[in-house]
Amino acid sequence: MPKPAPLLFLLFPLLLCACQPEALPPARALPAQARWQIQYSGALQTDLDVDVFNLDLFETSPQTIADLHRRGIWVMCYFSAGSYEDWRPDADLFPPQTLGSPLQGWPGEFWLDIRRLDLLAPILEARLDLAVQKGCDGVDPDNVNAYTNETGFPLTAGDQLRFNRYLADQAHRRGLAVGLKNDLEQIPDLLPDFDWALNEECFSYRECEALLPFIEAGKPVFVIEYDLPPSEFCPAALQYGFNALRKHTALDAYRVDCRALDAP
Repeated sequence: MPKPAPLLFLLFPLLLCACQPEALPPARALPAQARWQIQYSGALQTDLDVDVFNLDLFETSPQTIADLHRRGIWVMCYFSAGSYEDWRPDADLFPPQTLGSPLQGWPGEFWLDIRRLDLLAPILEARLDLAVQKGCDGVDPDNVNAYTNETGFPLTAGDQLRFNRYLADQAHRRGLAVGLKNDLEQIPDLLPDFDWALNEECFSYRECEALLPFIEAGKPVFVIEYDLPPSEFCPAALQYGFNALRKHTALDAYRVDCRALDAP
């Protein structure tokens, strides 16, 4: 994902007690069919007629989230769970042995050894705690298909399933909903654990049918296309029941919402 502009952050507790909270139900239901926006760069435009916003966990203030809630907007908070990003305020906490190969095209970002939950769990759980503190309704953990990439570690599908289920369980324990990002191959195994799916470019790669189990289970699917014109994917997206957008790869304010195009 693109680097957000540097900001000053308030210090937040990163190493909390090791106690495991009981699972809590998400406080607010996520709309199944929604107009939405995802923005991580540029001047934030929150005055949109949308049902759902996807925003960067670290960059977004609690006040912004509270303002969106007052308008009835559901807020997803993004963070990378499967990669290290050297610009994040907690970057110094990652042990060197957990860092693997760089992500191609993303300077300063490296794959993590997701097998090492003994080292990564305190950092990831602090991020989930931060999402609770800021008032996020749910979290969008990225890079959760590491086993299909050249990470520098011999990761297996089983390693990925354990890691992704761990993330979902920890989110649910905090009353946060959680989405499955891109990991299409493991949808049959992970569908019960995740509350929605978010996919990039399934129409471009002709793999959108893999997302249909979420729709059949009554769970929302959010799709982003970067290259295809809306006319080439919006009709199919609406037919499938997806919430689909055309976006710039920088994930700035630009958007074309298929549901808005379909509005009378």
